Amino acid sequence: MKKLLTPALATLGLCVAMSSQAGTQAQTKHPIVLVPGIFAFDSIAFVDYWYQIPSTLQSQGAKVYVPKINAFDSSAKRGEALISQLEQIRAASGGSIKKFNLIGHSQGGLTTRYVLNVRPDLVASVTTLNSPHQGSPLADLVTGVAPPGSLQGVAFDVFANAVGNLVNLLSNNKKSPSDVRAMLAEFNKPGAASYNQRYPVGLPSTACGQGPETVTLNGNSVRLYSMSGTAPLTNVLDISDPLFTVTSFAFNEANDGVTGRCSSHFGKVLKDNYTMNHLDINNQVFGLVSLFETNPKTVFTNQANRLKNLGL
Repeated sequence: MKKLLTPALATLGLCVAMSSQAGTQAQTKHPIVLVPGIFAFDSIAFVDYWYQIPSTLQSQGAKVYVPKINAFDSSAKRGEALISQLEQIRAASGGSIKKFNLIGHSQGGLTTRYVLNVRPDLVASVTTLNSPHQGSPLADLVTGVAPPGSLQGVAFDVFANAVGNLVNLLSNNKKSPSDVRAMLAEFNKPGAASYNQRYPVGLPSTACGQGPETVTLNGNSVRLYSMSGTAPLTNVLDISDPLFTVTSFAFNEANDGVTGRCSSHFGKVLKDNYTMNHLDINNQVFGLVSLFETNPKTVFTNQANRLKNLGL
């Protein structure tokens, strides 16, 4: 695999590559941007957030970018950082790139929704993966156990922000400090309701329903999709499975350990019950996913092919 990184893109810390022997199944008109969720990073040492996903898409003709996003912050601030990077990619392309296919995992889905609502001119499509659009009870548990300003809350904030800042440092993303409270404030019940009121485009109008597949904002037509899983335990060798098995008990609906099935709904729901936990969709940890489910790399390739066939 040959990596082609222009000087302008290198300054952004963005990853983009094309294979000299690429297929065409994922060759979309507009570049694909993979937007990470919490603990956001592109690559730390030998660990990639999107394990083997970019190279799989690139081998099938896609142009793929992985932006630098703060590990812990509000989706609006993360969205502004994403907009800035999209604008720089567009400018560096000399006009050949005008829009992007945004694919967001977990909080990355809410980040892409922010961009959709405020800068639809940059967006050809949005696909959210395992994103808690209606919030997650885990956030309510954390804010209940460690409320802001309490001794437990202050200790939690210091520790969590230190972890977030370390992730940012190791992934060479030093633009702003982590703010774990800003992130949590969007995922507890009242915070999610407030966020959805401000950025409603694409959300279902009924409980556990589907949103629109196509929306038009300021003259820009955008396709909207979502996918998620409902199996916290998928591979006994995966170190994340025990954690998600425990956290799954906080839910009163089928879930992936972080996001409830209905909470994941956005735009056209392509599938909401993959045998996947919260990290399986981006092929983590290290590809240890269910052997009895569609491989995540295939899921991404199929979605890219869907977008390609739609002229996106």
